[in-house]
Amino acid sequence: MTIQDVIHHLEEFSPLAYAEDFDNVGLLVGNKNEKLTGILVTLDTLEEVVDEAIQNNCNLIVSFHPIIFKGLKKITGKSYVERVVIKAIKNDIAIFSMHTALDNAQKGVNDMICNQLQLNNRSVLIPQKKTINKLTTFVPKEQAENVRQALFKAGAGNIGNYSNCSFNTEGIGTYKGNEDANPTIGKKGEIHQEAEIQISVTFAKHIQAQVLNALFKTHPYEEVAYEIVILENNNQHIGMGMLGELENAMSEADFLKYLKTKMQASCIRHSNLIDKPIKKVAVLGGSGSFAISAAKDSGADVLVTSDLKYHDFFAAENRIVLADIGHYESEQYTKNGLVAHLTKKITNFAVVLSKTNTNPVQYF
Repeated sequence: MTIQDVIHHLEEFSPLAYAEDFDNVGLLVGNKNEKLTGILVTLDTLEEVVDEAIQNNCNLIVSFHPIIFKGLKKITGKSYVERVVIKAIKNDIAIFSMHTALDNAQKGVNDMICNQLQLNNRSVLIPQKKTINKLTTFVPKEQAENVRQALFKAGAGNIGNYSNCSFNTEGIGTYKGNEDANPTIGKKGEIHQEAEIQISVTFAKHIQAQVLNALFKTHPYEEVAYEIVILENNNQHIGMGMLGELENAMSEADFLKYLKTKMQASCIRHSNLIDKPIKKVAVLGGSGSFAISAAKDSGADVLVTSDLKYHDFFAAENRIVLADIGHYESEQYTKNGLVAHLTKKITNFAVVLSKTNTNPVQYF
């Protein structure tokens, strides 16, 4: 098994195509074609974590946060980032980061928080837009079913709980091949009319290459006519944050105690309590002030997140309780979820959960 094989499993779980534009995800250090010796999973890649990988004979570190976020103009060991990169390269250790790709994944960071809080009836808080594409192509009537099934097999035509979804319209296609053409149907130099089916299917943007590959392999024409448009539709399975419900409503005080225990938080900073039972819970791992409006609009009773500033708490406006549990605390179970996923997929290599506590924030 190579490092690329592991990356393939990680991208199936959390496609990098859904990472935010500002982010730096993927293989940050190392050669993807190197043979794998073991995998260490961590929240952050620090020097101590690289040492831990060396001790466990792991030549791949899967890290939630990217150690390289901004561009490096020099690598001299002056900063902790540079020292990590140097030590990893010296010891032939690759570093792969997932960050906001996993934030946006259906079974990612926020679903893991929901697991800890035992929330039911889950849905995405802020669905991503422009992550669903539509393919339209034109196929001779007799070959339409073959092409359609190939597109379905490649992953196109899946909408929510339904598969094999398409829209089909009959019509007449015309074309005239020049002297260099080699038409499958008709003769070059002559205008040809053909009974065709217009097939339209939607697909998730991260599988576009495999959908087009299926189209080109099965379409009978020498020149395949097709178009792809990016839809504005919300993707109900991909996006930031998550909504869920407690089995039974709790008082605000009881919920904050429950939250502190379940998320192993040293303390919770929160907005004014509004004497309202807590039933519907919004969660967003990491810095989540941008989700306050969405949480209020969703009817959530509380937003569990981190890194809220002084003025952010005013935005609660007595409509919701804002609970800041700390950045590390909100994302700490991410590495457990990744280990569980990789252990199911990879049984013949060690998948090690890092024991290093990388939380840079301490409480007195």
